[in-house]
Amino acid sequence: MENLAIMMAWKWTGISVRISSVLAVALTATSGQVMAATLQIDHVTIAGAHLDALRRVFTEVSGLPAEYGGPHSNHATEMALTSFPDGSYLELMGIQANADPVAVSMHVWSRFLQSDGVPCAFAMRVPDVAAEARQLKAVGIVTGKPESSGRTRPDGTKLEWQTLDVGPGHRGSLFPFLISDQTRRELRVYPSGKPSTDRVSGVSKVVIGVKNLPDEIAQYRRAFGLPAPRLERNIEFRATMAWFEGTPIVLAQGVDESSWVTRRVREYGEAPVAFVLKAGHAAPEVHSKAEHWFSRPVLWLNVKQLGWRLGLEGGD
Repeated sequence: MENLAIMMAWKWTGISVRISSVLAVALTATSGQVMAATLQIDHVTIAGAHLDALRRVFTEVSGLPAEYGGPHSNHATEMALTSFPDGSYLELMGIQANADPVAVSMHVWSRFLQSDGVPCAFAMRVPDVAAEARQLKAVGIVTGKPESSGRTRPDGTKLEWQTLDVGPGHRGSLFPFLISDQTRRELRVYPSGKPSTDRVSGVSKVVIGVKNLPDEIAQYRRAFGLPAPRLERNIEFRATMAWFEGTPIVLAQGVDESSWVTRRVREYGEAPVAFVLKAGHAAPEVHSKAEHWFSRPVLWLNVKQLGWRLGLEGGD
């Protein structure tokens, strides 16, 4: 896909696109199944060494702003975010200027923070992480203990939340980590008091690279009481994909050792490999240059410029 076409599409020429308004599926807990309220994206995270560089390249390629959110309380990282009308946001995370080297080396995403910027994690929002932990453990899904964290916005506003790690691997890798705000959520999501943009309405899909697709499908079905996913072979990704319809979750296994998904999983483990955003009312028509994912058009930004994979999803 030519860079010019992508840049024109992502500079928002004013052509509107019809999109689905469905973000998450309400799951009903039955015998032996657990419900994590709804599989509703809180945020997705790109991590790299230098936040300023991440922000600059992201805005140049996407045309979207990235607002500085401030340093985390861990003495290691700081972040910027692009927030969307549906309440989800895309987080860019880098290392603080005067970070504690030990804190950086001990950070759960330290390997990702050594990169130029790659997808590393995603979170789902829930009202009570302790209650979710009990439900997940009841069906045999391993969780960590609820942890308190926070950050301070540039205007001095202190934010606090609790998180819960779910499943094996690093936080937010195969399974999302869960987050529940202790301060008002809108203060965390909307630093300027409103969404960063209306050109994108929210995060549509999280694509998670896995080693064994049947095994991880079974894990997700057990954890969240999901029906069988739709399966599809994707030429661009050189992967077999499984989408739990009505949710943001797409699992992907490379078709062979030459697949970039396979290589990525080998380097970073099972974790998000791409994110897909939903086109908003001011977004361009994406059908002409898009590939189709589960019958939906998805336009990908230039990965060579951006350094990671980010797509824009149009309507049916």
